[in-house]
Amino acid sequence: MVTRFVNNMMYDGKKSTAYAIFYDAIDMVSEKTERADGIEVWKEALTNVMPHVEVRSRRVGGATFQIPNQIRPDRKISMAMKWLILFARKRNEKTMSQRLANEIVAASKEEGAAVKKRQDTHKMAEANKAFSHFRF
Repeated sequence: MVTRFVNNMMYDGKKSTAYAIFYDAIDMVSEKTERADGIEVWKEALTNVMPHVEVRSRRVGGATFQIPNQIRPDRKISMAMKWLILFARKRNEKTMSQRLANEIVAASKEEGAAVKKRQDTHKMAEANKAFSHFRF
């Protein structure tokens, strides 16, 4: 799972740089949370960011409806990883390691932009559940 995360974070094939950033961030997470294993905090953060439903657009009779759908388990993980990386990149800390560490710590506490994205996705699905009968 770490490899998938690093591959999502990598730019221009710089895998060793991506691994260095990830493991520096995990070390920072261990220090900030005062827990021995930063990987466990990262897994907890991923779990908190994982969405369970999403909306998909579907045309029915000339109108487009947002239809809520369950998400496959592998897609849940992939979306959570992408959101953590995306919102870490948007933070204002000095290095990517610091940004990623702070986003992981925030997500493990159910705070931060990545968790808000999951909540917004769930709200959208809840608001459109009246159209779920168009699903197949």
